[in-house]
Amino acid sequence: MNPNDNSNYALAKLREYIQTQDLAKDRRLPTERAFAETFNVGRRAVRRALEVLEAEGLIWRRQGAGTFVGEKPDDWSAQVTELVAGTDIMEIMEVRLRIEPQLAQLAAMRAKPAEVERMRALVQKTGQSTDADAKELWDGSLHRQIAQSAGNKLFLSIFDVVNRIRQDDAWQSIRELARRSGTNGKASFEQHIAIVDAIADRDPARAGEAMRQHLLMHQERLIRATSLGFLEEKAGEDIAARSTGDAENPLTPAS
Repeated sequence: MNPNDNSNYALAKLREYIQTQDLAKDRRLPTERAFAETFNVGRRAVRRALEVLEAEGLIWRRQGAGTFVGEKPDDWSAQVTELVAGTDIMEIMEVRLRIEPQLAQLAAMRAKPAEVERMRALVQKTGQSTDADAKELWDGSLHRQIAQSAGNKLFLSIFDVVNRIRQDDAWQSIRELARRSGTNGKASFEQHIAIVDAIADRDPARAGEAMRQHLLMHQERLIRATSLGFLEEKAGEDIAARSTGDAENPLTPAS
């Protein structure tokens, strides 16, 4: 088999692999060496075949990271992806505490009446939602509406980066712990009302402080939910609850 035939064979096998394999979440492909061994061809043939697929826009490559199926994301999207993977919960809250009170202040100065009405409607959605996922969705929409009403595109871009990190699986797991910790939804609802009222009243200082207090409460809940002490406390409460239930019902069989 000559080199050209070898490359054509590798290209055909790569196309078949991409179409039939269940790829990882990040759609990363195996290494050139792995493909060469799997297809029993030289690495040069694999490299040439990958170059063809890249030229066709079917794959993209990043030095030091690997080869991925699909269109190459822009540099900004790639940076955001890296941030999502490397940011912890406290870093997120530190950034939110720095920018969201400022966004609330700007919204108090710039929000249009129609935008304030949308905020009020979103506040009601957060209060009416009984499903945790729905409440999270409406909460995120409210905070983004405030950010958008601030009228600063750069601030909004930064907010969107933070918001994307909040959608990461690890973040969602921590928020689920916070919800199970007995989060006071009524307090959060009342704080949302206070924030929007301050924005409607064109009171930047009050709006910023209301947002800051809201985020500080949220931060405290997240810290409590992720602490070992909280997990031990919940375990103790569960044991106590079971013991009380057994005492109240003497017919309950012993385990």
